[in-house]
Amino acid sequence: MYRLFIFVLFVTFASVCGIAQEQLTWKDFADVKFKPEYNEKYDVNFLMPTFGEKISAYKREVISIKGYFLDISGSGDVFLVSQNPMASCFFCGAAGPETIVEVNFKEKPLFKTDQIVIVAGVLELNKNNVDHCNYILNEATGQLVN
Repeated sequence: MYRLFIFVLFVTFASVCGIAQEQLTWKDFADVKFKPEYNEKYDVNFLMPTFGEKISAYKREVISIKGYFLDISGSGDVFLVSQNPMASCFFCGAAGPETIVEVNFKEKPLFKTDQIVIVAGVLELNKNNVDHCNYILNEATGQLVN
């Protein structure tokens, strides 16, 4: 009986500790509303986010998302994961800002644009800095999906 108790305790502990991240979907990232606000620095209106309760619950949590890898700088300086491939991504006008996540990798990735990847990192919700995406993954790692 004692061994069974220790085994159950070990399995329970391992299960709880093994939950390192939450796999989100693009539907989760759609929990945001946008309204135009004037930006003095750029003398233009930007769509500024108001994040919903569901996505806000993941702020500063380790999450993962599956999508298309994009090197939008072309030089390996700015990386995104997108719901859509490059030809139909947010920057081409075919989707909204909730369909991209800016990624700050721990180590520079070897992925190529439009490869499907799963990226995990600490989720930040960016409400005010128009020089960055609304969703940012910091300390990120990634893996190629075959």
